[in-house]
Amino acid sequence: MSIPSHAVFGAPCWVSLIARDLAAAEDFYGGVFGWEFRPTRLGKDFSVAFLDGAPVAGIGALAGSLAVAVAWTPYFAVDDADATVARIQERSATVAVGPLRFGTGRAALAADRDGAVFGLWQGKVIRGWGVGRDKSPAWLELRTRDAFEAAIFYAEVLDWATERPGSCQVSYENGSVVLRQNEDAVARLTGGATEAAPDPQIRPRWHVHFYVPDIDYAVEQAIKLGGAIASQAVTSQTAGAMGSAEQVTLRDPDGGLFTVTTRTNK
Repeated sequence: MSIPSHAVFGAPCWVSLIARDLAAAEDFYGGVFGWEFRPTRLGKDFSVAFLDGAPVAGIGALAGSLAVAVAWTPYFAVDDADATVARIQERSATVAVGPLRFGTGRAALAADRDGAVFGLWQGKVIRGWGVGRDKSPAWLELRTRDAFEAAIFYAEVLDWATERPGSCQVSYENGSVVLRQNEDAVARLTGGATEAAPDPQIRPRWHVHFYVPDIDYAVEQAIKLGGAIASQAVTSQTAGAMGSAEQVTLRDPDGGLFTVTTRTNK
């Protein structure tokens, strides 16, 4: 079942890995998360990951053709991809790809003014998929130079914090800017990133956090399959939640960063 993107405008509606080799990425993430993969109508370079029958994320072997780094990218639902792209460009940010037609909708790939890459999606979205829900990613984190400035940029581009019914709301909680959809925290914007930093974890970027039942097992599998630990285990305040969760940031064999986390202890 699906719903139109305008029904959840401004909210994260999907995450996808921009990979170099589809089969290699499937082997790695299937081993770490237990995902199963199904082909899509978008061609041989795309697949969708499922966990216990529920769609989780996408993988597209596009890094080589687009000349971009391997990375996990969040996509945000929009009413009109062309209008959103125009707003991005008006605010001195970058549109790298699109809008282009993909399957049942149109997509674009952009970077904000500090270089953090994100996607736009106009079209049908999966009903029930949502950050923090069921098998979906746990939450998103934008590590950026100035969280308040970034929040203003995304609010203007994606219609956050407006009086329009269904608009995502923005608040300041526990030292970060938190994005909420229907009162559920779905993303956190944290300042202090440095664009020229040699460590990719410190550069401005969107980070995707995935729930796992056993962090030690996920880390062990990632290393066994050619990945590496990018940061040691920490206990961190989750996005807008009154609780804490253990998390470890990992790097896949091609350098793509992602974080595994436990469910919140309240």
